[in-house]
Amino acid sequence: MQGRDNTLDADLIEQVRRGNRAAFGKLVEPHLPRLLGLARRMLGTGEDAEDALQNALASTWVARARLDPGKPVAAYLTAVTLNKCRDRLRRRKVARLLGFGALDPQIPVAADQPDTESAVADRQALDTVSRAIDGLPVRLREALVLVAIEGRSQGEVAGLLGTTEKAIETRVYRARQRLREKYDLFEG
Repeated sequence: MQGRDNTLDADLIEQVRRGNRAAFGKLVEPHLPRLLGLARRMLGTGEDAEDALQNALASTWVARARLDPGKPVAAYLTAVTLNKCRDRLRRRKVARLLGFGALDPQIPVAADQPDTESAVADRQALDTVSRAIDGLPVRLREALVLVAIEGRSQGEVAGLLGTTEKAIETRVYRARQRLREKYDLFEG
């Protein structure tokens, strides 16, 4: 997290590695809103996102010996959260394949004030964009969400996903191109 004291994180990581749950809470708490937002954008539903984040935090706690006090914890937490999102997406795909029904997110289309046409149109546009992003292949979706929505640099995303900056640039380009072709999004 930007502006956070790396020494403080290193101290907390050492305490977490020794099994201090309170230190774990202090270590991850500043990252929770960002991680939950990432999971929501990857999975489309709040419930799935919360479950994925909870699993990511549990996995981090179980594997706390892997935490490196010399490295930023934000990147590690992001990678674990993305992995848990990928797991959920794979389970959805298998469920669809086996005929257990589509597990599409229930994103509300109606606005809080139904008589306001612009609010309804905005909700419908958001629904269209969300569904379009959900329809992208996972590799393209990850790159698009992390770069275009989370605002991370291509270099940072390349490091998180274990690839090159050029690969991330290409994935974001292809994601936008697919959305543009299929849904007439990102025009202008």
